[in-house]
Amino acid sequence: MHAFQFRQDRLYCEELSVESLARRYGTPLYIYSQLTLTRNFRRLDEAWASVRHLPCYAVKANSNLAILRLMADLGSGFDVVSGGELRRVMAAGGSAHRCVFAGVAKTEEEIGLALRAGIHCFNIESEAELDRVDRLAGDLGLTAPVAVRVNPNIAARTHAKITTGTYENKFGIALDLAESVYERAARKKNLWLRGLQMHIGSQLTQVKPFEDAARRIAPLAATLKRKYGIEFLDIGGGLGIVYQDALASGDPFWWQSPQGRRMLTPEQYAARLLPILEPLGLRILLEPGRFITGNAGILVTKVEYVKRTGRKTFVIVDAAMTELIRPAFYDAYHEIVPVVRRRRRVEPCDVVGGVCESADYFCKDRPLPIPQPDELLAILSAGAYGSVMASNYNSRPLAAEVLVHGRRSALVRRRQPVEAIWQWENTAPWQD
Repeated sequence: MHAFQFRQDRLYCEELSVESLARRYGTPLYIYSQLTLTRNFRRLDEAWASVRHLPCYAVKANSNLAILRLMADLGSGFDVVSGGELRRVMAAGGSAHRCVFAGVAKTEEEIGLALRAGIHCFNIESEAELDRVDRLAGDLGLTAPVAVRVNPNIAARTHAKITTGTYENKFGIALDLAESVYERAARKKNLWLRGLQMHIGSQLTQVKPFEDAARRIAPLAATLKRKYGIEFLDIGGGLGIVYQDALASGDPFWWQSPQGRRMLTPEQYAARLLPILEPLGLRILLEPGRFITGNAGILVTKVEYVKRTGRKTFVIVDAAMTELIRPAFYDAYHEIVPVVRRRRRVEPCDVVGGVCESADYFCKDRPLPIPQPDELLAILSAGAYGSVMASNYNSRPLAAEVLVHGRRSALVRRRQPVEAIWQWENTAPWQD
């Protein structure tokens, strides 16, 4: 995440100190690096340059309008999973013509919105959805571009809650049923069989599951191209990032840790898949999300109290699971560093928030230099699935977001006024 570096013991984002940003905009605070976002997108894009391809940024990873605008300016398409995400893309200046629409529960309203906007393709998750899209397209006098999401039944070897490519998951249609589903879809007059899609999971750090899935799906893609003239194969996303030692790595793209753990680079990923996919002669769609934004963002938080119970040392901060739920949700690891490094005794401690849940923690029993109240900590690798999964639980307002570009910073989401949390609520008439 190398737009975030220490300079003389002070953490910087590009050319601005994180401390100055936190003092200016307050905490909790998400900070994003435009340089890192740009580099990550371009590195993945260039790795696939030998084939016709389109990266479709996964909006669910981070849907801030400034990030979506940056992706659009870089030439990205978009992977959306709701009508709201599609509207966000268009509000940011992106085109529906470059959006693929995924998700298992698309409503009639969402499908109609996407059809009228001219969606690039629907990723179809079930035969019932095929019927619905066909009917709605007919009602509008339109033809709906579709790609069936096929489940290759490949174990992604990642966290159980982010695995999507086996028959035990709710996503997609079984590989052995796919040809019959396409045959049925071909008889519907309001559908255009435009492509084929798969996605096996998230945060994959080894290439073999991707390679196994590509080998399993390629013969089907070739058959569908011959029978129905499909134009593209969408291989989904899932390329993982380093969460541990994210600052310590000497590689400007963080893909090998100081301990020698080799991570999957975008070049290795493309090199292993291209020999399988290039002979198909299809355009390849990719759906990167976490890879683009994960290590491009941090969450800055202020220490409120240090509490010792005799058995535990708790560092209590003003951020909470409402700003970053991944540790509570997945037991996810995020590196935590002081924004200003000082000589301090290192002790095992729990860094926790103020939400009234025992699951509200960022780490447990982790050796850290014990900070003082009012000092700042940075929770790293928070650019993906941080702000997008935030909540108003305990009536906590949503945190501010800042985008940094060299020596410039912009407030790209202002801190939510607390009154806005209940602005759409009211008492019942009989309570007046």
